Amino acid sequence: MLILALMVSSVLSVAAQSQFGERPKLVVGIVVDQMRWDYLSRYYDKFTQSGFRRLIDQGYSCNNCQINYLPTVTAIGHTSAYTGTTPAFHGICGNNFYIDGRKTYCTKDTTVDVVGTDNREKGQMSPRNLLATTIGDQLRLHTDFRSKVVGVSYKDRAAILPAGHSANGAYWLDTKNVQFITSTYYMTELPEWAKQYNQQLKKNKEAQKAGKDIGLSPICGTVTTDMAIAALKGEQLGRGESTDMLCVSYSQTDVIGHEYGTRGERTDAAYLQLDKDLGRLLSALDEQVGNGNYLVFLTADHGAAHNYQFMLDHKLPAGKWLDPDMRKGVEAAVAKKFGNTKPVVMAEIDYRYFLDRKAIAEQGLDYEQVKATAIEWLRQAPNVCYVVDYEHATSDAVPSLIRDRALLGYHPRRSGDIIVVVEPGYYTYGSWSSPVGTTHGAWNPYDAHIPLLFMGWKVQHGATSREVHITDIAATVCQLLHIQQPNACIGEPITELTR
Repeated sequence: MLILALMVSSVLSVAAQSQFGERPKLVVGIVVDQMRWDYLSRYYDKFTQSGFRRLIDQGYSCNNCQINYLPTVTAIGHTSAYTGTTPAFHGICGNNFYIDGRKTYCTKDTTVDVVGTDNREKGQMSPRNLLATTIGDQLRLHTDFRSKVVGVSYKDRAAILPAGHSANGAYWLDTKNVQFITSTYYMTELPEWAKQYNQQLKKNKEAQKAGKDIGLSPICGTVTTDMAIAALKGEQLGRGESTDMLCVSYSQTDVIGHEYGTRGERTDAAYLQLDKDLGRLLSALDEQVGNGNYLVFLTADHGAAHNYQFMLDHKLPAGKWLDPDMRKGVEAAVAKKFGNTKPVVMAEIDYRYFLDRKAIAEQGLDYEQVKATAIEWLRQAPNVCYVVDYEHATSDAVPSLIRDRALLGYHPRRSGDIIVVVEPGYYTYGSWSSPVGTTHGAWNPYDAHIPLLFMGWKVQHGATSREVHITDIAATVCQLLHIQQPNACIGEPITELTR
């Protein structure tokens, strides 16, 4: 019996060891910009069998995936999904933010040049502002950089940040020329397969006609899919000895949502066409890599609020929160109390106030007193629930959920000084959304509850309603691959998938 037990133990040990060497040929990450979780059920009966329904019916659905930081915006969401951490550690604190008082676009990098276009403004981009590693970075490290990692999207930030620092390439759309481009951070010349696809794109009359407004058309998702498939085949992803990674982000859903809202024919058309495009992508993966040989996950960077007028028309609480009026109110309150003549607020971005410490000091004012005056005024402003002083959040009378998410979204050199939490249904109203459109950024379920689907290699069909977080995605994928988590990861593996 002892010999038999030892034999069984030895077999189990060998089996367990072999699991560490087993990996899919390819990992595919898909992020759908501004996709609310409830869109999965809203459109389920209209989806084809080959796109979203295939992911749902054959894969594993985490039905209670939450974003665990504030604010909930595009660059942060894409980054957090792939790094397994939050702005407090990865440093991407918004699409736009300030680094030590210097205004910064999340992927702007003037040290690099454009590749594939003459549009330098669109092409000087890299992941250098990202402080943490991604899934792809860890995969490349683990395989001594034999793995290939590629990012594709309409938006530069949605291609660059998911792919990470050591990616073989990231490609985004130059809407001026309707061509996919990259930067010298990655290469000095587009690969031949990308040049060939761009030549095809020049012949696409619908895409060329849409031009700079292509993001408002479902065809934006179609050309993104075509480019992703071109990369899949051109780079021979999933065909080598090491596991590769393809990061695909669909951005037209966000552009259309901002313009037309969460309801209506335009949004319906966007998701139904995306469903078809996903079906084409999955079919290409089956052909290139083989069904069951790749691991795919699909999530969103954030959701979206219903249009406030739509809500009011149906007797539901909502409204617009006018950022410029709030900023003027803060400036007036500070000037009334201290008599200063120059502004003390550098910017208001995504419900956060960036105080101008240099201007405050130059006018002989005390920073803490100015901040306290701003907070006092904001707390009595219309439709405000809470105001969080980042540096003193633990002592503020704020619910722990709000406090914790605010602090996870706070980087002391990049996130400003104050964040405001408005009443449910209210949102900032600016040039990025139309009167019938929507936006996002809040803690509420409409912004923070996102889809999370896994399908393919080693994934059993099922679902869970247990709360998981966007930061758990990277931890889960890395656990499945038996590689180290990204270097600032705070997420936990989703055990329903990894045990």
